[in-house]
Amino acid sequence: MKRIRLTVAYDGTNYCGWQLQPNGITIEEVLNKALTDLLKEPISVVGASRTDSGVHSLGNVAVFDTDNRMPADKICLALNQRLPEDVRVQASEEVPSDWHPRKHNCVKTYEYKILNRKIPVPTLRLYTHFCYFDLDENKMREAAAFLVGEHDFRSFCTLRKQDEDTVRTIYSLTVDRSSDDVITIGIRGSGFLYNMVRIIAGTLMKVGMGMCAPEEMERILEARDRQAAGPTAPARGLTLVSMEYEKAPRPEVRACNREWDYVLDQSRTETEKTAYLTVNRCDDRWFPALMARMLRYAFRNGAERIWAEDRQGRLKEGQQYGIFVLEQGEAMDNGSRRFIVRSAVRKAENP
Repeated sequence: MKRIRLTVAYDGTNYCGWQLQPNGITIEEVLNKALTDLLKEPISVVGASRTDSGVHSLGNVAVFDTDNRMPADKICLALNQRLPEDVRVQASEEVPSDWHPRKHNCVKTYEYKILNRKIPVPTLRLYTHFCYFDLDENKMREAAAFLVGEHDFRSFCTLRKQDEDTVRTIYSLTVDRSSDDVITIGIRGSGFLYNMVRIIAGTLMKVGMGMCAPEEMERILEARDRQAAGPTAPARGLTLVSMEYEKAPRPEVRACNREWDYVLDQSRTETEKTAYLTVNRCDDRWFPALMARMLRYAFRNGAERIWAEDRQGRLKEGQQYGIFVLEQGEAMDNGSRRFIVRSAVRKAENP
């Protein structure tokens, strides 16, 4: 048995998104059928990004397991002969048997394209959203700057469950107009919530139309309310451009905004299986969620123990954040205390 990773490009116009569903044909369904036919065994792919109906992709990622002896790099060539013209596998390669496209740190890049002119162009109708009203890309760019960094993006998503973690990191958010009047919103981030990119695009268009000032973006973020943001832009303008997987944990993860300021040191995670989390500042309302989120992140990256320190002195032995428990502590030179954190689940399994 071996595990194969596919990089998949598709025109989403004629599909009901990625994920299998009863009301129409999907990319996942097409891949499963073609792979089963090619490899002569039942195949079910697992995708990294469950793109919506009408959304396009240049580089979605999926994996599947197979007993077939066909060389991994040849599968994409044979598979493309069985796929419709609007779906093409760009590459196929063997990966470790435990590699999962949704359980490894990844930088995702999306583009949202807006055709901004008085008369539409028929050849662009499937891949851009047509906007008749003049958009000021400079104001859109100014508004976009407020979203860069780690924030709670609850205002910019459609919640699937009330307790969903809505904190994400945007590394870059650009707005550019080309000579053919196509405005491209480019966004790179650690991950995206349901409809997040399309709601950001819809909100930036409101700014571009002059319906709200660029600085309103900060208020919308802080509201943590979907009603505060703009509409969800149509799917046809959205393309998943690429997914870049980290080969090793980043040595340092740092975030600083109005609600929190922390540093996660992972420089010894690979060699010593140890990480160090220091919370310099955090509003009491968001502190438990921040602790649970960052501890989970560090353990997922391979840390078997974490030293945690809160400069505001809220940590105590025996406290639990999610599945993580604070154990013995030690005094620091700066007067605070740091504690070893272990997974309660692992501790129960390995007493």
